Amino acid sequence: MQLQDLVINDIKPLNITDNVSDLQLLFNQLTYSHIPIQKDGVYLGCISETDAHCFESAKSISECTHSIEGFFVRPTTNWLDVLEAFAQNDSNVMPILDYKNKYLGYYELNDIIHLFNETPFFSEPGGILIVEKGIHDYSFSEISQIVESNDAKLLGAFISKMDSDLVRITIKIGNASVNDVIHTFRRYSYNIISGHEEDSYIESLKERSQYLDKYLNM
Repeated sequence: MQLQDLVINDIKPLNITDNVSDLQLLFNQLTYSHIPIQKDGVYLGCISETDAHCFESAKSISECTHSIEGFFVRPTTNWLDVLEAFAQNDSNVMPILDYKNKYLGYYELNDIIHLFNETPFFSEPGGILIVEKGIHDYSFSEISQIVESNDAKLLGAFISKMDSDLVRITIKIGNASVNDVIHTFRRYSYNIISGHEEDSYIESLKERSQYLDKYLNM
């Protein structure tokens, strides 16, 4: 499915001359976090449901322009960037403008997430591995080499957490035992945060520890 197939235009932007009560009524009828606003046919931005219910119903939307958030995407925006725009603006609606800034419609967050779920990262069978290393010490080329050196397929990888010292990478691996890949990552000084399959290295250490404990208590 292409992004163009996900454009929805059943709800037109409210005009800035409309009353706040019109905005509040629309929110009561829908499950959207934001409603687009226009002036003389030109898109201005969106007002959130939280802000809308803080305004007096009898007021005009023109008296509340300070709360308008001017986010949008283009028809050619990559779906990952669209997903990022949703996250950055804490919205479940994303207006779409053409390059003349004409309002074309909007995307719904659930539709974009469904598109994400159709990618091999989620749809293909495999194991999930989360690794961590110093922010200046890791590289995606090294990660790929580690995975592929175990005759595994790298189905996807992304940075899931980052701070000043460490970076955490979530990896989807197919066609191999995650445990084999885990051992190689350890040899390259990666810290294993989580392995979706049983981590036999940890289980082995536990078994040896239990055996030693029993031996010392004989």
